[in-house]
Amino acid sequence: MDGTYYQPEIETMSRKDLEALQLERLKWTVAQALKSPFYKKRFGEKGITADSIQSLDDLRKLPFTTKQDLRENYPFGLLAVDKKELVRLHSSSGTTGNPTVICHTKRDIECWANRVARCFYMVGLRDTDVIQNSSGYGMFTGGLGIQAGIEWLGALSIPAAAGNSLRQIKCIMDYGTTAIHAIPSYALRLADVFEAQGIDPRKDTNLRVFIIGAEPHTEETRRKIEERFGVKAYNNFGMTEMSGPGVALECKEQNGMHIWEDSYIVEIVDPETLEPLPDGEVGELVLTTLDREGMPLLRYRTRDLTRILTGKCPCGRTHRRLDRMKGRSDDMFIVKGVNIFPMQIEKILMKFSELGSNYLITIQPVDNNDELIVEVELGDVKTDDFSQLQALAKEITRQLKDEILVTPKVKLVERGSLPQSEGKAVRVKDLRKLI
Repeated sequence: MDGTYYQPEIETMSRKDLEALQLERLKWTVAQALKSPFYKKRFGEKGITADSIQSLDDLRKLPFTTKQDLRENYPFGLLAVDKKELVRLHSSSGTTGNPTVICHTKRDIECWANRVARCFYMVGLRDTDVIQNSSGYGMFTGGLGIQAGIEWLGALSIPAAAGNSLRQIKCIMDYGTTAIHAIPSYALRLADVFEAQGIDPRKDTNLRVFIIGAEPHTEETRRKIEERFGVKAYNNFGMTEMSGPGVALECKEQNGMHIWEDSYIVEIVDPETLEPLPDGEVGELVLTTLDREGMPLLRYRTRDLTRILTGKCPCGRTHRRLDRMKGRSDDMFIVKGVNIFPMQIEKILMKFSELGSNYLITIQPVDNNDELIVEVELGDVKTDDFSQLQALAKEITRQLKDEILVTPKVKLVERGSLPQSEGKAVRVKDLRKLI
């Protein structure tokens, strides 16, 4: 550990040495995965053994793993160790069937905590910081995953958990919080509560760093968080299937998220053909774990859309960078034959200083046609000036049409009138699915 790098021997490893390490760990991972009923059967059908992997290119011999595979083999079909070796289980909500379950050994938890600590160190956090975690604790990985990383780093942790904004603010003020881990939409909700309480977080707190993730967000949203809190906000990527937060994080350059390639092999594939795409092209992110004992996953289709950024990062780290997530392939909705992602709409809305941060997209059938409605809360503007609001709605509509090629119906609503979420924001309501 030095002033710049948490683990310099790993973070600045040459590409040749890093790829050699990946190959060694990939062979181990395939051998470990063969201990699970699921991979033993699937690999056996294709004649795959650990000896099948002689180069990183041989990764393509392996079949993809999907969320459906996890659900169909719920709960322990992908377990690669005896259950007595496990120390923790996390799962998704399972609102559309069986939840996706990931099990961890003690070593898995330590590797995960180390990655999170490495992320935090990369953005300037140290053992002298006070880090507040506003993620939910329990089966959701953001709570305990971030908690373990803070403790591994040696910083003071404030396990505030999700929600209760007034309590969050009291913790920030009373305990001298310097950094917060939060969902982007909740960070902006918290800024509104600060304002309602007459507290300026830019002047009245010790906050200097936000770690934001767990839901797709635009650059405009990040800049709004930075402006309202007077902090640097760093984009964090993680998912339950890959352990949780800490898979990738931006460095101080804020130009792409370094994905820790000593723990993961990253691929970008065409979502339709599943063929690999060159660096720089947007496609579906596919990840393979390299250091997980309990439940290794090989070529897992994340459904997240991103790209690998080309070129070297000025920070000196050699681990490749992922662009911010463009959304998920299953988040896309189609209106009048046009593919639309919620983040395209958010990108436009966040440009307008007259608007707040909360919005809702509704698609409903009207006379055999799809109608796209965008409701967005106003910020600090006078709501009784009808002509001003009319002009604002017209300009928002114009810019949205230019971006998504469909003309939406824009509704400007009073601040606080749309549903608020303490967890991941619900941005799309597709009423067509109810018919």
